[in-house]
Amino acid sequence: MKLDRLIAGYEAMGRQAAHLAIAARRVRVNEVCVTDGHHPVDRFMKLELDGVVIQEAARALYLMLHKPVGILSATKDDQHPTVIDLIDDPDKHTLHIAGRLDRSTSGLVLLTNDGRWSKRLMMAEEEVPKVYLVETLDPIAPDAVEAFARGFYFHTEDITTLPAGMVILDERRARLTLHEGRYHQVKRMFHRVGNRVTSLHRESIGGLALPADLPPGAWRALTAQEIPAAFG
Repeated sequence: MKLDRLIAGYEAMGRQAAHLAIAARRVRVNEVCVTDGHHPVDRFMKLELDGVVIQEAARALYLMLHKPVGILSATKDDQHPTVIDLIDDPDKHTLHIAGRLDRSTSGLVLLTNDGRWSKRLMMAEEEVPKVYLVETLDPIAPDAVEAFARGFYFHTEDITTLPAGMVILDERRARLTLHEGRYHQVKRMFHRVGNRVTSLHRESIGGLALPADLPPGAWRALTAQEIPAAFG
């Protein structure tokens, strides 16, 4: 939202009065005087008019969680425990999930109440890499590497998957890098090469790797340096 629009809505003062107040240096954003009515503002910023706080800065949350198998990537469910149930924070009700995992999949999940951050993280144009450790029922055929790199056509969505990088670690285990997140994508891709996924674990998103000292079910806040690192 633009600053002039938010100020205009304060006690219905109107757009013209808002422009005059901003030009007269009566408005401060995060303790700094702002004279540009088009200055972008959001709910995480403190706004003052004539020294009176008209918007307190909301608390921004950016969390990483080690999701165990059996936990839903959802904010609420009447039958099953969710990732939100694992979090002990007074503002957890404001969180949403930036990149879900299937109930049978474990690994790194990011949660936030910053919609702009999560939207950018999930945009296909950003091509944020997601790395998975995959275990399969049958041996992984060497030619599967090339097939994953070419991509697969999914007729249900009428799309072809982006090239995926796969490194075969041993007979039934591989590390897979995706730059998108389609419905059951990894399982469907392995099905196309005549195999079945028996275990799936997300190791990283962008520049964020699941820490070795964060056990299943545990979570922590991202550091100031880690928040932008999520984009790789």
